[in-house]
Amino acid sequence: MADIYSDFAYVYDKLMYDIDYIKWADYIEKIFSMSSFKPSLILDLGCGTGSLCIEMDKRGYEMIGVDSSIDMLNCAKNKSLQRDILYINQDMTNFELYGTVDVVLSLMDSINYLLYRKDIKKVFLLVKNYLNPGGFFIFDVNTPFKFKHIFGDNVFYDVSEHVSYIWQNNYDNEKEICEFDLTFFIKDGEHYKRYDEIHHERCYQIEDLKSMVMESGLELLGVYDELKFALPSKKSQRVFFICRKGKL
Repeated sequence: MADIYSDFAYVYDKLMYDIDYIKWADYIEKIFSMSSFKPSLILDLGCGTGSLCIEMDKRGYEMIGVDSSIDMLNCAKNKSLQRDILYINQDMTNFELYGTVDVVLSLMDSINYLLYRKDIKKVFLLVKNYLNPGGFFIFDVNTPFKFKHIFGDNVFYDVSEHVSYIWQNNYDNEKEICEFDLTFFIKDGEHYKRYDEIHHERCYQIEDLKSMVMESGLELLGVYDELKFALPSKKSQRVFFICRKGKL
């Protein structure tokens, strides 16, 4: 994957203000407790600016964050100066670790940024390789409903004093790829600087992802609605996959 983030990395947290990382971490820990699983070392694939790594670190887990964007990792490191979190600049489709981990997370629709099935299959095989027996792999994706009916060809915007943005979408139903055209304005002294980014996400059918998980040799424990333990509905916008590597 190319580095799709540049200046965008430095306003990412402002644009993600509505993400409750405490709630996300609570959900992850609930998954652990439901299985009486007590992990120590956790890998966050596509860690972005490190917000989830920091929240999990606060809870006593040893964290490793992997991301392909140097800018994102620079932001993460600046936010984590008082914390012992290892950040690694690697492509998630080719990541390498020095050892195994208890849990792999890949959240905030990082999997949707992989535009080819072959890359998802590579990630799943790598995850299995680096997971300890009995370890968990938890990831989420934006759903087909969200791509077609929420993203679609819609335009979103937000205006605030320091950062404003216009977010224009173009969803190709045949290719199942959504293009996000982002223009944002960042206050710099008395003026605003304009930055432009174009991102792409791929829409994957839940059944296809289930098949790819099973092909990798990982056990699929369940697919759930966003931050819940209920089955997804037809209008679910985000779903979580909970997988596990079999014990020896």
